[in-house]
Amino acid sequence: MATTADVHPVDEIPPVRQLAAFGLQHVLAMYAGAVAVPLIVGGALKLSPADLAYLITADLLVCGIATLIQCVGFWRFGVRLPIMQGCTFAAVSPMVLIGTTGGGLPAIYGSVIVAGLAIMLLAPLFGRLLRFFPPLVTGTVILIIGVSLLPVAGNWAAGGAGAKDFGEPRNLALAGFVLAVVLGVQRFAPAFLSRIAVLLGIAAGLAVAVPFGFTDFSGVGDADWVGVSTPFHFGTPEFRLSAIVSMLVVALVTMTETTGDLIAVGELTGRKVEPRPLADGLRADGLSTVLGGVFNTFPYTAFAQNVGLVGMTRVRSRWVVAAAGGILVLLGLLPKLGAVVAAIPAPVLGGAGLVMFGTVAASGLRTLARVGFQGNDNLTVVAVSVAIGLLPVGVPTVYAQFPDWFQTVMNSGISAGCLSAIVLNLLFNHLPVRRSSAVGAQSAGLPVGGGEEAVEQPREETV
Repeated sequence: MATTADVHPVDEIPPVRQLAAFGLQHVLAMYAGAVAVPLIVGGALKLSPADLAYLITADLLVCGIATLIQCVGFWRFGVRLPIMQGCTFAAVSPMVLIGTTGGGLPAIYGSVIVAGLAIMLLAPLFGRLLRFFPPLVTGTVILIIGVSLLPVAGNWAAGGAGAKDFGEPRNLALAGFVLAVVLGVQRFAPAFLSRIAVLLGIAAGLAVAVPFGFTDFSGVGDADWVGVSTPFHFGTPEFRLSAIVSMLVVALVTMTETTGDLIAVGELTGRKVEPRPLADGLRADGLSTVLGGVFNTFPYTAFAQNVGLVGMTRVRSRWVVAAAGGILVLLGLLPKLGAVVAAIPAPVLGGAGLVMFGTVAASGLRTLARVGFQGNDNLTVVAVSVAIGLLPVGVPTVYAQFPDWFQTVMNSGISAGCLSAIVLNLLFNHLPVRRSSAVGAQSAGLPVGGGEEAVEQPREETV
């Protein structure tokens, strides 16, 4: 990769062959998650196989467009960092509820369009909240993002949630083989090959999976060669108040998640996310969500899966992810090509996912290592935030008896942990210190009033 002294690694443009390889690696890392939302929602609404295939191709097309907007950017849209965009899982439950209670897809798309417009309007406000994300908070959030994604990789490694052979030893053996290839390439291969370790691991896993009967390419023959998603394919959007309110709650959750992801990528790439770029990134989320409502798909957000890939490969160029966006556009326009990628078995993705998602968690620990934990309550902030963030991951039904809006916010471990970290940081490090506590701290030889300094000071050193 050619570099110059005055070009930041984020803005470097690798050679075309590297762009293609690195970009394909990002696509394979997020493909399963990208198509999961249309599969779940379409299945709940009992759509025909043809309509379900249409949802998937529309989703891939808008995924690509959204990624290009975020990475390349125009005017005040796009954070211009290596960020992949995909459908948010936070919207699944509300959308299923809206679609199955009489509104159908038109009511879903009406609420999605309104939510996207709301995100664009609220983006500048969220940009001003960046000061509430010191390293104590960002490190905690990045750690939660990584750990909360590990069950996803675990499900893939076991064969995919709901699979008839879930947990079979051969599935885990295939995932372990992919993991071994990824680690071996990263450790012993030349620099260029080590940067595409995940891609090579997936390729090796696929080569083993085919002769052992893991793959099913029957859907490739049934897929069309060319398919174009047209606006409002499923009917004119309907704007129902109850649907809009629930989707606005989802919008706040996705903005919180995206903020954490953008800060995480900023940490990994060495380009500090300032309030204005953050607002631009959130504004791109809003525009992509509006496009989703128009082109028959769903709300979009930054994909945490690919944050780990950036950290693991150390390829920081946003043009690599832009190339991935271009590949997604092709997959959305060429359904047969998309069917080939969809045939990659879940255990292959699981072996690669274990490395990528673990890398995200390790990056959070690296950020927290720069935070002071002596003479303050920072350890409590991290401990409680991680506990709250991982509660819905470990016990998915823990909030089943709560109202829908509460479940929408708290069932996302990322948003729950992020909100907890922000509130606890304000409580312990920004509110006035009690006089009795200050006297006790002085007598013990501990710094007084240093909680905020211990949190805020390392931020400049971190990025």
